[in-house]
Amino acid sequence: MNNIKVTILGSGTSIGVPQMGCTCPTCMSTDIRDKRLRCSSILEINDPHSPDGITRILFDCGPDFRQQILEYGFKRIDAIFITHEHSDHVGGLDDLRPFSVFGDMKVYADAYSAKHLKERLPYCFTPKEVRYPGVPQIDLEVVRPGEPVMVNGVKVMPLEVMHGRLPILAYRIGEFAYITDMKSIDESQKRMLVGVKHMVVNALRHEVHPTHQTIEEAIRFVDSLNVETAYFVHMSHHIRPHAQEIIDLPPNRFLAYDGLTFCI
Repeated sequence: MNNIKVTILGSGTSIGVPQMGCTCPTCMSTDIRDKRLRCSSILEINDPHSPDGITRILFDCGPDFRQQILEYGFKRIDAIFITHEHSDHVGGLDDLRPFSVFGDMKVYADAYSAKHLKERLPYCFTPKEVRYPGVPQIDLEVVRPGEPVMVNGVKVMPLEVMHGRLPILAYRIGEFAYITDMKSIDESQKRMLVGVKHMVVNALRHEVHPTHQTIEEAIRFVDSLNVETAYFVHMSHHIRPHAQEIIDLPPNRFLAYDGLTFCI
């Protein structure tokens, strides 16, 4: 497996942390780890098939993408994989405009998300010959669970998880998996995760939620797959401040935070 560097661009839920107008301890925390932008991550994968030896894959492109990428650095992104079409995961697609200097942006999504993206951002998907100058140059492709996609020399496997009653996508690359907004998963799809050793996965809060895993559910999920290291994302302000919350986590189960990097 190629070496992978993971950068958490955003670890927060749909409204981010702090929540506007809230004075709870987490929202009032001065710990930088409690400042959570909307959920997104980028992978840098050693890949001899890439022009510069590194393939960069972005998971989701939310409304905080511009702010996140200014912090991360302006670099070629080889592919963007969309988990689902909710605004906190796709609201930054228009901000891909500057990346046109690297060529068309390859964006992958399931059929449902692709349809809604075309409806919400129609000017991005008109034929190239009639697009007005300056719009993002997006090449949108539909992917399906169980059908791998090659990005340069990297195989990306989509799989289906359930966001409440909405089927959405998660992705596996070798021994790594990225999952967000999951509440449940069918056993047939879960078998596609056997052998994953490192995972970024959603864990909203402690109280049960109809469409998201709790922290406890996320722990049970990664334990059931014998995942070696798991990083939790998509947290809300309903959890305790980061420094308090991590005390009760089992070994090798971590709360991610914006700007966190790790290598696998």
